[in-house]
Amino acid sequence: MAAYTPLTVEDAIEFARKVPDFFLPETELECEEIGDGNLNLVFRIRSSAQNKSLIIKQALPYAKVVGESWPLSLDRARIEREALIIQHKLCPDLVPAVYGGDSDLAVTIMEDLSDHVIMRRGLIEGRTYPRFAEHIGRFIATTLFFTSDLGMNQQRKKEMAASFTNPDLCKITEDLIFSDPYRDSENNDISADIQAEAEKLWTDEQLHLEVALLREKFLTHGEALIHGDLHTGSIFVTETSTKVIDPEFAYYGPIGFDLGAVIANLLLNFAAQPGWNNDRALQDKHRAWLLDTIRDVWAHFERHFERLWEEHGEDPIFRLPAYREHYLRKVLQDSIGFAGCKVIRRIVGLSHVADIDTIADDALRHQAKVTALTLGKALIKNGRQAASIEDVLTIAKHAAAAEGAIV
Repeated sequence: MAAYTPLTVEDAIEFARKVPDFFLPETELECEEIGDGNLNLVFRIRSSAQNKSLIIKQALPYAKVVGESWPLSLDRARIEREALIIQHKLCPDLVPAVYGGDSDLAVTIMEDLSDHVIMRRGLIEGRTYPRFAEHIGRFIATTLFFTSDLGMNQQRKKEMAASFTNPDLCKITEDLIFSDPYRDSENNDISADIQAEAEKLWTDEQLHLEVALLREKFLTHGEALIHGDLHTGSIFVTETSTKVIDPEFAYYGPIGFDLGAVIANLLLNFAAQPGWNNDRALQDKHRAWLLDTIRDVWAHFERHFERLWEEHGEDPIFRLPAYREHYLRKVLQDSIGFAGCKVIRRIVGLSHVADIDTIADDALRHQAKVTALTLGKALIKNGRQAASIEDVLTIAKHAAAAEGAIV
């Protein structure tokens, strides 16, 4: 058993050489540390002679964004690796291949996606991705259906749920998304220009009720093996390809949580658009694409999920059409509420998004924050009454309108 220690560049190269049938023994390897996340070291190892590369990711025993005062279990590396393997088996075109790993050193070795870009960066640059909605809708539907009671042996599902117990990472979500933004927490990161708006969140009892109900779902509804952190920084894209990475927050949770994360991050970019594009026509065009994409993500998810249910449903009693309708309506409503929580957390909680925080103009950055908070509150307060995905689009359009906020 190797004692845990953070890898150096030299260590990463030695790991890469041990991957079977990948690099030639005599080839010269180059390595760079490329991680920009909060929880891990990430190395890219490349052979110029072979024109081949791979990624080595090592979990740190603490959150980089805070430091060693916030310890984290290294078992999350195993959870991430096993989740990637399951997701790749179910959606091989949408998840990077895993080449190996080391549990003692919390290391995962995987496919390099250098030919893709992080979706958040692409959206900030004003790019659109025509295949994304179908890809991500299919990914969520397939990976969640086949790890749920609907699509797998229910006893086996209980065994998997035990294997994917992820208390440290769940605790981060429970605090940063469902608790800290709604009180005066030292973990919050609130800029002075929205201090008053943030303080309104702390006293809004209607909002607190809805957040409490959503927190309860996150804590108690172990419906499927969710990704757990499916934001646009965890998705690599090209115009024709989508790859989902970083499922270290994976655990058995509510299906709507992953959908809500995708919706939230598209809406954060929606709120940020005036800060990235001075041309109103282009701004409106990109906002329209974002809303169309939200609509299409849900449509593709629903279509794929229903087809899988019809073809592979495990439990006869669950095949009742009225139950399926009830189930999917609940998933939609959960998704909308979770999306609102995700949006608010990225404005006043720990760890913001570049879509908004890197807007250069102070006034436009402030406007984006206010729009996002308005959006988030409306999604949370209206989620349980939602009848269709169109309700999200209506909320977004109202939140961006000049006449002001929805309350």
